[in-house]
Amino acid sequence: MDFTPRMKQIFQVLLREEEAIPVKTLAEKVGVSKRTVQRELEYIESALKAYEIRFMSKTGVGVWLEGSAGEKERLLMEISGGDDYDVSNRENRRNRLILEILKEKGLKKLFYYSSQFGVSEATISGDLEAIEEWLNRYGLFVNRKPGSGISVEGSEDDYRRAIRAFINENMDTQAVREAYQDVNGNAASYENLKKSSIGQLLSDDIIRRVMDCITGMNNARVLTLTESSYTGLIIHISIAINRILKNEVIEPDKSWREENGRDEDYRLAEAIVAELEEEFEIEIPKVEIGYICLHIKGAKHEKIQWEDDKIPELENGQMQQLLNAMVDAFDPEKAYLLKQDDEFIQGLLAHMQPTLIRLLHGMQIQNPVLDDIRKNYPDIYARCEKVAKVLEEAVHKPVPAEETGYLTVHFGAALVRLEERKEKIRKVQVGVVCSSGIGISRLMSSKLEKIFRDRIAITTYGKNDITPFVASRVDFFITSITLEQAPIPVLEVNPLLNEEDIQRIQHMVYKYERMPGKQQETDEFTVQLEEINLVAAQINTVIKYMDFFKVDNRITFEELLIAIGERMSPYSDRREMIREDILRRERISTQVFAEFGFALLHTRTKGVIRPGFSVCMTRDLQAFSDPYFKGITVVFVMLVPMDDRISVNNEILGYISSMLIEEVEFMDVVKRGDKEEIRSYLSKSLKKYFKKYLWGLS
Repeated sequence: MDFTPRMKQIFQVLLREEEAIPVKTLAEKVGVSKRTVQRELEYIESALKAYEIRFMSKTGVGVWLEGSAGEKERLLMEISGGDDYDVSNRENRRNRLILEILKEKGLKKLFYYSSQFGVSEATISGDLEAIEEWLNRYGLFVNRKPGSGISVEGSEDDYRRAIRAFINENMDTQAVREAYQDVNGNAASYENLKKSSIGQLLSDDIIRRVMDCITGMNNARVLTLTESSYTGLIIHISIAINRILKNEVIEPDKSWREENGRDEDYRLAEAIVAELEEEFEIEIPKVEIGYICLHIKGAKHEKIQWEDDKIPELENGQMQQLLNAMVDAFDPEKAYLLKQDDEFIQGLLAHMQPTLIRLLHGMQIQNPVLDDIRKNYPDIYARCEKVAKVLEEAVHKPVPAEETGYLTVHFGAALVRLEERKEKIRKVQVGVVCSSGIGISRLMSSKLEKIFRDRIAITTYGKNDITPFVASRVDFFITSITLEQAPIPVLEVNPLLNEEDIQRIQHMVYKYERMPGKQQETDEFTVQLEEINLVAAQINTVIKYMDFFKVDNRITFEELLIAIGERMSPYSDRREMIREDILRRERISTQVFAEFGFALLHTRTKGVIRPGFSVCMTRDLQAFSDPYFKGITVVFVMLVPMDDRISVNNEILGYISSMLIEEVEFMDVVKRGDKEEIRSYLSKSLKKYFKKYLWGLS
């Protein structure tokens, strides 16, 4: 609780007195008029809500404070602390005014705020006008009552949304994050939490107890929350507890309760509420369970675990249509290739499920790297704003910049993978050098490994370890000391690796991972030969077993999957695996591309033991008549076995999928419906792929 300067003076006087003191005497000790003290005393009870101290008054006797010595000592320490608030800073003052309004509902006179901030009532009136736009954004409205004061009106739900927004915009939640990271519940972490700025709005004791309840449950779904989602959940619940203790309860949202059943998220919310009720010895209304459930549904997890490794069913194909529209809006030309990236599509699907919950229910999310994303990836962010527009139209809710920032991360990563498919990327060999090889170089190596992960292989060296043999195995050196006449490029950096150093290293890594590697040792050459043989063998398998078959023009999609299974395997159990795996992939994002005139049914499956490429057409080579096929004339099928050759097989079939739209001549060949002509063209194209592969190894 923040106290006005005069209120602090009043408390200091009352805490020193052991008996009741007349208001007139109190005013003299404080150095103000009796009327001023009386006006301050109107708000003293609300100021003491966070303490087990009661303000007492008796006509003819005076005023005094009742409470234990410990609580009085706590209050004295609180009011004795310094305040870095600068009244002359208008923006700071107005933020503090919003803070005071959010703390307490109810009528307040302008004098209350002017006294608290040490400015005139006219200044406070001007500040109120300035902050009205912010309050209105969250459904809160200033109501001026001449002669009585001002009040801010809005629902309890709006108050809580505004409180959460204020915390996100103005308060550092680092203390909560530190306590989250400290799994042992270190007392120092809680002490930092107690001193943090978030305590201005929420009781640090409540936050600490909420954290103890949540982490003490040891629930896997809670423990896999990302740091930001965990922090958000703690703050959300702390706000709720804070408001309930003040008898502020949200009115039940009947429509939400009708739409959502008692699923796993709801049961977890019930368990959390049960723990909180026991901890705080209060009864929490059922409506709060629903709101906690919503927060859980809208949270992000470090891991997404599908039950039985399957993607959840999508209702009425709406999610599928939404994902397709979003990808098309991002880049119509690259949309086809992006939809072939299973990692991207499944990652986007996992991201969209909590995102939709947040948008539909007006829940906020923090994005601490939003400014960096806008600055470093302006083009991708701009395209994701188009994606956000598609999302807005689908849910009829605005999409905040924070959500657009997270979409940028997903689409940006997909573009990187797309480019890497076109280029032969290798791991870069980096040497980190210091005087001995065991000091600063180890620290730098650790930081570089966290940043670049598997893009680089790091070896640490001492200054005297640099020999021609070492130089022959390393692409470039990173060092904090001067290396004279080094035989390969050297980056001299700050030992702590500042931002500029990291950018220079990123540039070098990007450059070298696209260049041919250096000559390797004989045993490594042998391994390389084995890899070349594997790639050649897999290419030969794809060409040799390429299949072409025709089906009835009126075949349905389900019937086609059965036909594909029968064509690909003689065993009924494997046929079913193939059918289920293709259908699962289709439900994530349709692989029927009307704009190109074909469907590309691709998936990993245990139903096959070798990579396969097949072409399916109708008996008269005309369009499929079932509306699901959207008038296409060709269905390509690409199946990859679940074995240890997944990387090689994906590269080969990925090249073919690119060829389908980049080489118009191939589609002309396919439409003629001659199996051997198709095989010949496929062989010619994969020959080009193999040459490019060999060049990348040289």
